[in-house]
Amino acid sequence: MPFIKNGGLFVPTSHPYQLGDELFLLVQLLDEPDRIPVAGQVVWVTPVGAEGNRAAGVGIQFKEQEKNDIRHKFEQYLPSGTDAQRPTHTM
Repeated sequence: MPFIKNGGLFVPTSHPYQLGDELFLLVQLLDEPDRIPVAGQVVWVTPVGAEGNRAAGVGIQFKEQEKNDIRHKFEQYLPSGTDAQRPTHTM
């Protein structure tokens, strides 16, 4: 989610989070053996049953103190260009 200050990610979920909710996640990337702790705030909500058959979930904005390290790790795994073979929830 490049338009969000400090960066962020979309987390598919049917839990009814509200804008501004604080979250703490443990995220495991594709080939990483360890989970990465991520603190953030809900800045986007796609509810269950959203128009266009979009996946329900929340956009999480990274906290200021975590933005560089976490964002860099996530961006290493994002497909580049339009020839990506793996579907994502990125915008």
